[in-house]
Amino acid sequence: MTDSQPTPLPDPAQGVILSPRPWVPLGVVALGLACLALNRWGALALSLFGLFLLLQSQLLRLQFSAEALLVWRGASLLRSFPYREWLGWRLFWGPLPVLFYFREQRSIHLLPVLFDATSLRAQLDHHVSAQTAVQP
Repeated sequence: MTDSQPTPLPDPAQGVILSPRPWVPLGVVALGLACLALNRWGALALSLFGLFLLLQSQLLRLQFSAEALLVWRGASLLRSFPYREWLGWRLFWGPLPVLFYFREQRSIHLLPVLFDATSLRAQLDHHVSAQTAVQP
């Protein structure tokens, strides 16, 4: 019989790892349930999307290293976004940030906020200069 050890997370010594926050996915599920009276299939689709986001919030990790924003699934690095290629970033809906937008030289990214938004904003301010932030 083999020893099964939990999959290690990224090394915290190499940068800040954001804590997951389930509020946006749970809000999407609640919105789906609220839509049950209007359209059962639409409510089901919205609720399933919320459950998918909830699963992603538990599986994925964002790490701010010295050179790049890293996206991890368990011990596997999925993607690296070097800060030097960033043209801008923004968190949408200030008091309740639910979307994170950032633009690189070759692509645009729009992601749901599945992590602690306060820490996300602080790390972006620290690693990506304030001049890079997209102004409203």
